[in-house]
Amino acid sequence: MATKKSGKTVTKFFRNTVAELKKVAWPNRREVSTYTIFVLATVVVVALTIFVFDSILGLLITRAIKL
Repeated sequence: MATKKSGKTVTKFFRNTVAELKKVAWPNRREVSTYTIFVLATVVVVALTIFVFDSILGLLITRAIKL
């Protein structure tokens, strides 16, 4: 069962949340596009790096087993 105090606490929480969100420096459309491209490029580079290392290690292990 909710009391008056808990109701005030919830209201205060949401007021504080809205106040904090107003302080956030939201990125503009160009910044979002730039960051998105950067993240996607980074993911591709990391994925390719992992693929290359995985392929090389797989080849080495396969050759070691065949010996």
